Amino acid sequence: MGITASAQEVLTPETLWKLGRVTAMGISKDGKSIVYKVATPSVADNKSNSKFYTIPVNGGNPVEVKETKDLLADKNVSPNGLYILSNQEVKTENVLGKDIYSDLGKADAQVYNGLDYRHWDTWNNGSHNHVFYAENKDKAQTIDIMPNEPYDSPQKPFGGDEDYIWSPDSKSIIYVCKKKAGTAYAISTNTDLYEYNLETKTTKNLTENNPGYDTNPIFSPTGNLTWLQMKRDGYEADKNDLIVRFKGIDMNLTANWDGSVDNFLWNADGKKVYFTAAVDGAKHLFEVNFPGLTKIAVTVKQITSGDFDVNDLVGFSGDNIIVTRTDMNHAAEIYSYNCKKKTWTQLTKTNDETYAKLALPKYERRYVTTTDGKKMLVWVILPPNFDATKKYPTLLYCQGGPQSPLTQSYSFRWNFSLMASQGYVVVAPNRRGMYGHGQAWNEQISKDWGGQVMDDYLSAIDDVAKESYVDKARLGAVGASYGGYSVFYLAGIHNNRFKTFISHCGVFNLESMYGTTEEVFFNNWDHGGAYWEKDNAVAQKTYTKFNPIKMVDKWNTPILIIQGGKDYRVPIGQGQEAFQAAQLRGIKSRFMLFPEENHWVLKPQNALVWQREFYKWLNETL
Repeated sequence: MGITASAQEVLTPETLWKLGRVTAMGISKDGKSIVYKVATPSVADNKSNSKFYTIPVNGGNPVEVKETKDLLADKNVSPNGLYILSNQEVKTENVLGKDIYSDLGKADAQVYNGLDYRHWDTWNNGSHNHVFYAENKDKAQTIDIMPNEPYDSPQKPFGGDEDYIWSPDSKSIIYVCKKKAGTAYAISTNTDLYEYNLETKTTKNLTENNPGYDTNPIFSPTGNLTWLQMKRDGYEADKNDLIVRFKGIDMNLTANWDGSVDNFLWNADGKKVYFTAAVDGAKHLFEVNFPGLTKIAVTVKQITSGDFDVNDLVGFSGDNIIVTRTDMNHAAEIYSYNCKKKTWTQLTKTNDETYAKLALPKYERRYVTTTDGKKMLVWVILPPNFDATKKYPTLLYCQGGPQSPLTQSYSFRWNFSLMASQGYVVVAPNRRGMYGHGQAWNEQISKDWGGQVMDDYLSAIDDVAKESYVDKARLGAVGASYGGYSVFYLAGIHNNRFKTFISHCGVFNLESMYGTTEEVFFNNWDHGGAYWEKDNAVAQKTYTKFNPIKMVDKWNTPILIIQGGKDYRVPIGQGQEAFQAAQLRGIKSRFMLFPEENHWVLKPQNALVWQREFYKWLNETL
């Protein structure tokens, strides 16, 4: 059984799913207030309910508002006020049997001539997102700027109206689109910025010379198009650079900085760009100057530090930049950072009352020497009211991605504060593939899924297990996605270190994964190619040596396998194959299926089932 703290209440799954989730919507048009939303899950209703608020930019009491439309400037209205942008789905292809054969209206067949027949959690029904504009006074007469094109803008599955903007002169629309269809779409990341001219009704590709991702277009206050760019086609985790087009020249402001930009915001005079990026296990605020074509050097500076994450960049209010912040013990709140005084002010306090009642865990930085002589950051999260004279069951947390940062974020599923509050020490290594430790560290995991990164995991747990407070007989390993793959792989190589495993939507069989996942470019890049390429030494190593299914004969440890039924990134067969193998080998195992969930678990009641089964399994096996 997990050990619970006694001095105060501790965080429980039920409390976690009562916390308000803060989203900053922007600074009001008059510059006096911040407008934000708080979504609060309702377990009884199995959905979230949202309320909207304003709060003074310098702090004060929040005021609930019913409407936000008149408070915020609408980015979709053209600068001259004449037009407005929107998006909607448009039918561009007939793939449904009843559409192909009008006399068979009850048919539910689907016919595809290429890949991209499903994406994330949705089957392609022949409809695509298109951008429309209309006269602001007559919004009913909309014009599709992508007529008959079988492409998406906003980009699926997560794109929104950030994927299209007006030019400063209101004469054109800039939008993000990957103009590839079918199999070509599934094997490429070549997303470009396009410009549609309202007068000529013509479109031109603004970034056709770049084969990778071009996203997040914004114009600077002085009218310079700015965006984020990855250079290599097929590599979704490439270095994300900040590009400014100035007098026809594309200037890469972060080319000589060894990091990857997350999001960005221009200051009011157009002389600096502020951006967030992962660095050494946290996400912080940086600034870079924009010198134009002068000989002044471009310099990137980190301007915040500490064990917390700076997330959304909301806007400026005088010398203050408004952001959201999290840490491992606290969900997002809105903060103000004074760029001159270097001071922080917490503006919203949505969950402070709840947290004040809780004994919260402590998290520590630890630097572990890896098997190849590198220093690796490992977060260690200790239970509330930690007592170093006691022994605690300990969990190795395996991060997904595989290229993703492990920082001071606050998850409502893989929540370190919750895990520690149930009496577990949590070991969370910044293993290879993590942003924030240089591009070489991030890239090393590609084509080496079962190599150095597995040594990194074992180095982390072995080092922390030297501590007297760790019960070495009660170690577990847990993770999702690539972290789930890691659990499956560790199950074959751990040499009896671990007493239990939990894998959520993990990759189990790299060959069947290649044959059923929707974004094929990812597998081509990270695995080195297709499993049938017998002359491809890199791919063959991946599909043999690094394939968890090849090591099932070495499995001997209880395992909980969790799977989303609508997960098309790591499809359901991965979890089924793993569970079937464990069961037929006589290993204590359990399969938890969420038929209507995707790679994540989003519905409140399903989320609580997930949490309760997660800790029930640990109580049974650890």
